[in-house]
Amino acid sequence: MQKLLWRYEVHFYALARLVVGALFACHGAQKLFGVLGGQSEVTDPEGLIAGIIEFFAGILVCAGLFTRSAAFVASGEMAVAYFKAHAGRGFWPIMNHGELAVLYAFVFLYISVRGHGVWSVDAVWEKLATTRTSGSGR
Repeated sequence: MQKLLWRYEVHFYALARLVVGALFACHGAQKLFGVLGGQSEVTDPEGLIAGIIEFFAGILVCAGLFTRSAAFVASGEMAVAYFKAHAGRGFWPIMNHGELAVLYAFVFLYISVRGHGVWSVDAVWEKLATTRTSGSGR
């Protein structure tokens, strides 16, 4: 079973990156546009900044475009969100309702280290750049 799953490891990572990015963009859409059961926070400066980061970083991570930078910014935003909104209510994230912020912070930190993977705009750009440089020496 492990050999079967390991064979598709890069595809599972890409799928996880796509899902995490899309879900994060949904949180940003809630804050920016008041959709998906959320309330617009554009009149609150912190809510506006959070919405912009979540929406655009989520889209970039999902697309695999500037993945490392977008994921790093998203990870930092989630760390700040945790300490500003949750940590003061108690030590354990499960008790202070900050577990989603902690989870996003660490998943995005992992994505920023791991990179874009397959099924990404960055991978297509790398392939095109490699093709152009290998073909220019003729």
